[in-house]
Amino acid sequence: WSGSISFGLVNIPVRLYSALHRKTVRFNQIDSATGARVRQKRVSAGDGEEVPFERIVKGYELP
Repeated sequence: WSGSISFGLVNIPVRLYSALHRKTVRFNQIDSATGARVRQKRVSAGDGEEVPFERIVKGYELP
């Protein structure tokens, strides 16, 4: 598709192109002091032990 956008007496030509590749950007958390990546461990609040990803489920506390 091609066309133009008008602003008063000024016409700006516009052309639409199809995307060739879909790219995603992923950001990492970085320690600003050292530049090292930050890791997050999943730790149980009950006993302080690390919990494997397979055992983690979603839920909420009732009042």
